[in-house]
Amino acid sequence: MSIPKHVAIIPDGNRRWARSRGLKVWEGHFEGAKRFEEIVNKGFECGVKTLTFWGSSMDNLTKRPVVEKKALLEVYEEYFHHLIEDDRIFTDKIKINIVGHWRKQFPARLKKLLEDGIEKTKSHRNYTLNFLLAYNGDDDILTGVRRIIERNYRAEEVDGQLIKKELLSGDVEMVDLVIRTGVENDPHNSAGFLMWQTQNSQYYFTDTYFPDFNAEKFDLAIADFQKRERRLGK
Repeated sequence: MSIPKHVAIIPDGNRRWARSRGLKVWEGHFEGAKRFEEIVNKGFECGVKTLTFWGSSMDNLTKRPVVEKKALLEVYEEYFHHLIEDDRIFTDKIKINIVGHWRKQFPARLKKLLEDGIEKTKSHRNYTLNFLLAYNGDDDILTGVRRIIERNYRAEEVDGQLIKKELLSGDVEMVDLVIRTGVENDPHNSAGFLMWQTQNSQYYFTDTYFPDFNAEKFDLAIADFQKRERRLGK
């Protein structure tokens, strides 16, 4: 049966998960981070070639309380340090790709850690892990438009291939399946998430908060995808 080549995940519900248990909201971020490794292992094991996780929007880093932002940055540092030292990144040839304005928003030590991960895995071709950090979908499109204007392309040069190339997310492949957790009674996209790459995507919504979204629940999303008929706009 068909396995999606590229699965993108909007991991929502960390804060609500924490509140429902009487915990501090940032404790939900730490718990959610534990799910990443489990889902990555399960995804690649079942045949997915590219996994994309939306780690944070610009609002997450600019409008949330300082103590929560600090905790979020600590989550990133702990997770990426562990990820980059994982032998499987190198034995399985997993490429790390990071999209967004993280270089403007993150402290020097964390930026160095992420840049090391990108550099050390840039030649890997078997699998790809995309992380969207300090990323908004509307800004992604606007960045592409500004680049096209700044580089003085002629009108006849502007086609779909060029637009995608100039996006902030230009290196991210087209998405087969988008999974959004923690939607409860309001299934929706968010801040124009990967607008270009999701134009023909299937969506899977679950009310499960991300800290409870484990490998078994990921399997359910893949099984649901396999039952569908993809028309790809036809």
